[in-house]
Amino acid sequence: MIQIRVYYEDTDAGGIVFYANYLKFFERARTEWLRGLGINQSSMAATTGQIFVVKNVEIQYRKPAGLDDLLTIQSTIQHLGSASITFQQSAWRDTELLCESSVQVVCVDAQNLRPAKFNPELRSTLEKALD
Repeated sequence: MIQIRVYYEDTDAGGIVFYANYLKFFERARTEWLRGLGINQSSMAATTGQIFVVKNVEIQYRKPAGLDDLLTIQSTIQHLGSASITFQQSAWRDTELLCESSVQVVCVDAQNLRPAKFNPELRSTLEKALD
């Protein structure tokens, strides 16, 4: 879970968060969630030659967020495959659900961008996060 403040640059002319910016908020939250598990994506790329890429996104907008709102972004694993993670993510303003998404991220070889199974250490770390 991370908190993100809505800045002017995140909004449209009406002061409402531009719809595509929720994807940026969710990306930051996934990155920080992984970092919290000890998974640094830059180090992972350098040591294993593997990177994460987004394969699929489903998103539902429920209520608008506006300028200066403080959003809480929650991220959990919905499904863990052999080379993919499906995250369930949601954006909240206090107790109001604003937006929710299912994001499938695939581990790929950085050279050829083909799916690559998680190495045993990474898989173990991700499995522990399921508990």
